[in-house]
Amino acid sequence: MSQSWKNHKGIAVPLYQKDIDTDQILPKQFMKKVERTGFGKHLFHNWRYLDEDGLEENPDFVFNQSRYRNASILVTGENFGCGSSREHAPWSLSDFGFRAIVAPSFADIFFGNCAKNGIALIRLSLKEVEEILTYVNENEGAEIFVDLVTLVLVAGTKEYHFTLSESLVERITNGWDDIDLTMKFLSKIKEFESSLV
Repeated sequence: MSQSWKNHKGIAVPLYQKDIDTDQILPKQFMKKVERTGFGKHLFHNWRYLDEDGLEENPDFVFNQSRYRNASILVTGENFGCGSSREHAPWSLSDFGFRAIVAPSFADIFFGNCAKNGIALIRLSLKEVEEILTYVNENEGAEIFVDLVTLVLVAGTKEYHFTLSESLVERITNGWDDIDLTMKFLSKIKEFESSLV
């Protein structure tokens, strides 16, 4: 079960680049574990650090700037999460503390995997994303508010309406993964198993 939430207010970090793939989000050398925890320290490892062990931070990478260290909302470019469909990338984003990602578009499989891990992917137009980026860049410590009940994002004085399927909202607000969804039907599963005897 992932962390559940209905609305969230958090610091936003800008990483405005197209086609950020899952190998950049979490490099392959860190995919040796099967549990979901502990991946946050390796998120964007090759960009965040100057060494393989992750001991020397890259001062030029946005995540390492003091104003963004506690960010929980990511504002990024088109086709975020492309590449391989492995779920480790969403695990690393969730473990780092991200609750929402704002972009013009996302890779399809990545989109579903994020909801399973308590992350809302918010699609907005290119113009809207650029407006939010301007707000974040011009206001140190800028926070964004996301409401999954009304499907509204608030940045500064502006409201942005987005769509998210009812099933994905249900997953995030209840913290359900695939196993949790299966367990909702436990009585029917047992009933079916009994009928086979």
